[in-house]
Amino acid sequence: MIRAIILLTLLAAPAHADPDRLSILLSSRHVAATVPFKQANPGLFLTWENRAAGLDYSLGAYRNSYGRLSVAAIAALPIWKRDQTQISLFAGVAHYPVDGRDYAVHAGDFVPLAGVQFRHRNIFAQVMPGDGNFTSGIISFGLTFKLGH
Repeated sequence: MIRAIILLTLLAAPAHADPDRLSILLSSRHVAATVPFKQANPGLFLTWENRAAGLDYSLGAYRNSYGRLSVAAIAALPIWKRDQTQISLFAGVAHYPVDGRDYAVHAGDFVPLAGVQFRHRNIFAQVMPGDGNFTSGIISFGLTFKLGH
């Protein structure tokens, strides 16, 4: 996990010194999984909100469902917001060392991520379609905190 924090810091530094949000990924649920995935997926993500083209950009590191360290870069488009609740569409890429090539769609060990994110106050959930080979879908969730500037 220390390597992930160092990598995240190095990746985030050039973008902007002050991220707007810190998110802690806790767990996931693999719907109709055909292999025994790990459901505990701790990780940290930094998000810069409402940047170029109105998108939110996130960089993070987490323990993937195979038990290995992964890093991900994601862009999200908020499509609905009211008070402390927001729904966004997101897409990005994650590095899945060793296991990425097993996915139906991949570029080496890099796999695409896409789905819908729901956030209410300090709780978030993401819903992603599966690849059809290993799972029908993935639901991940965690805690998120606005960082003061």
